[in-house]
Amino acid sequence: QVQLVESGGGLVQPGGSLRLSCAASGSIFSINAMGWYRQAPGKQRELVALFTNGRATNYADSVKGRFTISRDNAKNTASLQMNSLKPEDTAVYYCNADAISTITWRAGSFWGQGTQVTVSS
Repeated sequence: QVQLVESGGGLVQPGGSLRLSCAASGSIFSINAMGWYRQAPGKQRELVALFTNGRATNYADSVKGRFTISRDNAKNTASLQMNSLKPEDTAVYYCNADAISTITWRAGSFWGQGTQVTVSS
């Protein structure tokens, strides 16, 4: 199928920056959208940023102006640059890809294992 591996999480002080990376591999025919979601303890998973195949981007209101998503279609990678981090950004961040695999030849939604981001002094 399609595997997603995230990296770049960690502990950072308020106001600091982190960059998350996601690499997709496996039986990939095509990837439509790639995005980042996050889930804080006791809360539902929420969309943080989305990069469609048409180069459109979408951000949660809470991160607009602070986070930037980028994507390299040739390498099947996506990154999330997070600046001016706040304690409320603390969560597990998940990479997601809407892709067609060469195994099923159907569109599916694939997830990474998640990476912890903790913003604390």
